[in-house]
Amino acid sequence: MKTTISHVNVWVRDQDEALDFYTGKLGFEVREDVTVPEFNNFRWLTVGPPSQPDLQLILCRTDAMPASPELAAKLADVVAQGAGGGVVLAVEDCRATVAELKSRGVEITQEPVDQFYGVDAGFRDPSGNQHRITQRTDGG
Repeated sequence: MKTTISHVNVWVRDQDEALDFYTGKLGFEVREDVTVPEFNNFRWLTVGPPSQPDLQLILCRTDAMPASPELAAKLADVVAQGAGGGVVLAVEDCRATVAELKSRGVEITQEPVDQFYGVDAGFRDPSGNQHRITQRTDGG
């Protein structure tokens, strides 16, 4: 069985803010941006890196899923604290990528450091999600 990952969910507090960040600061492109009236105007918003047309990050509001207001608030709090997960971006030059992201106003949470597998750094999106940038040097 051949299996690929097509979509990854990223919880966000504000889809327009997230869209601006992921496209304007990270250089991703919009894949889908559809409002579904029959689902209480749910907005299906996906972006992805131009080099991976088959991968979509779903930028989903923390209060978009049917849940209690209390649960939605807890999820928003978890994301804001950086505990909601994140994605790892593979790059050719971690240090140069971090410098470029800094120049675009991205919050860098960990400067590039050498690891056993390569060079690694961290950054946050406006919702609080903690993401990584890695430059593999071990052939992986």
